[in-house]
Amino acid sequence: MTAFAELVAPAAWRTVDLISDLHLQSSDPATFEAWRGYLQTTPADAVFILGDLFEVWVGDDAAAEPGFEAQCAEVLREAAARRPLFFMHGNRDFLLGAAFAAQCGMQLLDDPTVLALHDRRWLLSHGDLLCLEDTEYLRFRAEVRTPAWQGAFLARPLAQRRALARSMRAQSEDRKRSPGMVWADVDADAARDWLRQAGATTLVHGHTHRPAAHALGDGLQRLVLSDWDLKAHPARAQLLCLSSAGPQRVDLR
Repeated sequence: MTAFAELVAPAAWRTVDLISDLHLQSSDPATFEAWRGYLQTTPADAVFILGDLFEVWVGDDAAAEPGFEAQCAEVLREAAARRPLFFMHGNRDFLLGAAFAAQCGMQLLDDPTVLALHDRRWLLSHGDLLCLEDTEYLRFRAEVRTPAWQGAFLARPLAQRRALARSMRAQSEDRKRSPGMVWADVDADAARDWLRQAGATTLVHGHTHRPAAHALGDGLQRLVLSDWDLKAHPARAQLLCLSSAGPQRVDLR
């Protein structure tokens, strides 16, 4: 049985925002500026980032030198000074450490986590663990989440880690373009099982880049968050706002 962490929202919270899959990178300044502007202006009482905030994260020391990561850290610090900011690891930024999160004022979330808000239980996840047909990725995930693999990777010089990350991303992009590539989606039976164990009715996740609402039967559902890409045509920048009135998608383009 899966163990579910739980976060009980303070009674004063009226609305919370959920975002994921921004894939921030220095080569996409438009998405970065949209994210920074959003964090400066959102009226939400708390913001939840459900993974893949960054296109790649090679270690917290990357933010210790001037550059894109340090710029992102400053945005996060400013945002966390205004309201609670929560972060759940994704498949691109699983190396983001507790020290960096604390430095930025972010609170780390387990995957999955139950959010108790407005007398409802929302099950939050990045979503990759539920893509059961993506067996190659799940094997890779199990390997890179071990302390041994992470310790060995983080022991490499920063420049070498950046080069390795670029190589791994290039290989991933090549696989995506290969003929017969099948995009795995969240397994409905696994999603229903998680929800029942968590005593929740709605699963909210990212990862798949397929924003939609899926009925799972018996009053259960899953809501898929959008990725962000301001240079795409059409541009994408969407959040999910939870309030006492229910979930509402907000387009920030």
